[in-house]
Amino acid sequence: MKLTIAGKVYETESPKPLRLIAEELGYENVLAATVDMRLRELSYLPTGDAEVTFLDYTHSDSISIYEATLRYVIAKAVKNLFPHAKLRYNYSISRSILAVFDRFDGVLNETTLKQIHDEVDRIIQADYPINRRRISIGEAHLIYEGLDMMDKVDVLQYRDEDYVNLYECNDYMNYMFGYMLPSTGYLKAYELMLYHPGFLIRYPRPELGGEIPPFEDEQMFGLALKDAAKWGRIISGNTIAKMNTFAKQRKSSIDFVNMCETKHNHQLNELGTLIEDNIDNIRIIGIAGPSSSGKTTFSNRLRIELMTRGIRPLMISIDDYYLGRHQAPKNEDGTPDLEHIDALDVDLFNNDMLKLIRGETVTLPKFNFLTGKREAGLTVEIAEDQPIIIEGIHALNDKLTFAIPKHQKYNIYISPQTQLHIDDHNPISITNLRLLRRLVRDQKYRNASAGDTMDMWPSVRRGEFQWIYPHQKHADYVFNSELTYELAVLKKHAIKQLRAIPTNDKHFITANKLIKFLKYFIDIDDDIVPNNSLLREFIGGSPFNDE
Repeated sequence: MKLTIAGKVYETESPKPLRLIAEELGYENVLAATVDMRLRELSYLPTGDAEVTFLDYTHSDSISIYEATLRYVIAKAVKNLFPHAKLRYNYSISRSILAVFDRFDGVLNETTLKQIHDEVDRIIQADYPINRRRISIGEAHLIYEGLDMMDKVDVLQYRDEDYVNLYECNDYMNYMFGYMLPSTGYLKAYELMLYHPGFLIRYPRPELGGEIPPFEDEQMFGLALKDAAKWGRIISGNTIAKMNTFAKQRKSSIDFVNMCETKHNHQLNELGTLIEDNIDNIRIIGIAGPSSSGKTTFSNRLRIELMTRGIRPLMISIDDYYLGRHQAPKNEDGTPDLEHIDALDVDLFNNDMLKLIRGETVTLPKFNFLTGKREAGLTVEIAEDQPIIIEGIHALNDKLTFAIPKHQKYNIYISPQTQLHIDDHNPISITNLRLLRRLVRDQKYRNASAGDTMDMWPSVRRGEFQWIYPHQKHADYVFNSELTYELAVLKKHAIKQLRAIPTNDKHFITANKLIKFLKYFIDIDDDIVPNNSLLREFIGGSPFNDE
């Protein structure tokens, strides 16, 4: 058997697990591998000629495996120490996981957390093997019942297959809806810290080369996630199984959709009041957020909300201030970096904003993306109580509006902050939700395949880490654009595209990961979604961006 690894051929007479091959070849910090473009655990046995790529701490797929294994081991440690406790994981601020106890007889304090930390360390040092078992749905039902994991029992009824995979480790069983490391000893770095109402789990990140990011406690985001968790409890819809109870009947689906939409209305009303109360000072309203957060629809709905209060904002596109490809900074490969702030004419932007704020008439530029040049746009002027709304990747970056005093700027950060779970131990990734939104939107409006969108996604993510996340701390308000019902709507649009990706495609790994949890949702019909819903920006039918 011949395996091609890093351009060299490795020969073996009999199958060996990938972890042994990596050890023989001297690879360090290996967490997973791809075999002919398919993601594989290190326990996998190649059985024929193949191309193998080992993945370390710098790869997002292998870090996902690391993170799933860490969640598994912490859940095992808690079960060992507190057999009757009920632990739930949520994605949280500062690229961490928030673990909370839904049921706990003791008090979560530094002493308790040290007990958990010590037990996790003991399990890691013991280097227990983690073995995958395939069992029938019926057997899984009995096992989960015996472990008091009724949240996992609830979701089994929506599984198409007649089997499930479980992972067994030193008499403990659980499943984290993803691959696992071959043994507990592969876990090297993690941190636990108290963070009310639970504790944070911090782990290596691929964008930092496998380092654990420094903790940054962002008050606004902590409150937004707390509100999201509270909302999930209010509507009894914070797991797929609970949400599916709404989707089973059209009447309950309509109620569920309108409850979620009303939550957005409440946020817009709250935001409108905050701006109205300070309108004498606010001249610039900046709106920024990562890709597929719903910025276009939100900006327009905020404009309408303010109009109902007698405030007539002027919307200005930052894109019209592009210098052009030939003047943009260069990436390492020499291509123009159009996301860089220096790709914008920042001086002209500030000059125009100052003139407008002073009451002068300004002819705005209009960037022609076909010719790559700026042209003359609308000639406008504004009144003293008329704010300017700017929306874009750099809207919260003070460098973009350096000439405007800070007290005259009101910054809004928009992003979906979901607290939706497959089950208590498996929160759904916010990044995956945004990717699904973008897949559906790009197919609808750009006739782009799922593969086309996934080709761009790493670059999009790099831009977010460089230009958006560092400035989110400047936000005066965080708008949670998540709609709890949305995955039940997006599913039908996305899953056909995802299933069309062949198994030997480089994007099959991502597609398969998304399909794994999407298939559990019961569909909700598009016609229930209001026409001004933020979700319409992605599925079509929006009055704000439909073509």
